[in-house]
Amino acid sequence: MHTRTLGQGLQVSAIGLGCMGMSQSYGPNPGTRDEMIGVLRSALDLGVTFFDTAEVYGPYDNEELVGEALEPIRDQATIATKFGWKIEGGKSVGLDSRPEQIRRVADASLKRLRTDAIDLFYQHRVDPQVPIEDVAGTVGELVAEGKVRHFGLSEAAAETIRRAHAVYPVTAVQSEYSLWTRDPEAGVLPTLSELGIGFVPFSPLGKGFLTGTVDSATALAEDDIRRRVPRFEKENLAANQTLVDHVKSLATAKGATPGQIALAWLLAQQPWIVSIPGTRRTSRIQENADATSVGLSADELADLDTLAGRLGVHGDRYNAVHMGFVDN
Repeated sequence: MHTRTLGQGLQVSAIGLGCMGMSQSYGPNPGTRDEMIGVLRSALDLGVTFFDTAEVYGPYDNEELVGEALEPIRDQATIATKFGWKIEGGKSVGLDSRPEQIRRVADASLKRLRTDAIDLFYQHRVDPQVPIEDVAGTVGELVAEGKVRHFGLSEAAAETIRRAHAVYPVTAVQSEYSLWTRDPEAGVLPTLSELGIGFVPFSPLGKGFLTGTVDSATALAEDDIRRRVPRFEKENLAANQTLVDHVKSLATAKGATPGQIALAWLLAQQPWIVSIPGTRRTSRIQENADATSVGLSADELADLDTLAGRLGVHGDRYNAVHMGFVDN
């Protein structure tokens, strides 16, 4: 596995592992807890060193799972987790990035993750009720205390990133980015390039769509988050299929999988991009890791960009409720 450097010199594997799906969002988990611990540990064997979780995943279950799995091999792993939600009765009920809440979350996450320090601590969503300067200052204090090593933001707009970075250096920004979600290109990516901040795309495989395994005929489980995503409505999936068909064709020509093409496209965008595809299977981790060996020519990259630009994307990436938590 190749490594890449995010902001502030944080070096991680070029492909990380998004752990959320092991605890929520994508229907019943086909494996037991012990099997998921085995999958997490196998990721390190395959060269993956960057693991992404959050207190709200579960809530809490995912951090506990990651903590138990990685405790024996903690020195080999970089763990990112997140704060920023108010959780009541086992559900997130709104945003909360008050300094005292950030501190409470950090202490609780350290215990669940069974570690002395959080490698990368993201604000999960920007809280309009709390100045970003206060958020950055609080995380900076946690770094000084040795509880946190690096500060990150998620789904933050360019101006918010600048304001935070002026108070305490931002190491990475996490947002959705893929062949069919290009929003960060206009303002966020140029800002990160200017400030020397790394970028961590989540849902780099379009929540499974870009792997070619999900189409308008796919029956999603009742508790699958994609049932509430406009982009996954049957008519939108059908309209977006042309892009996936092109990715499949290119994958066949290169002896790769569609998912590997989608990840290789991301890696080719900037040397400071590290994606975190999620999976619950070791075989998929191997497949994703192997994407670092898939080279795309300038013409192939241009063809993908041209097609994606010409086709556009049908359907929003979130429903109206969830879009209300995105900083624009």
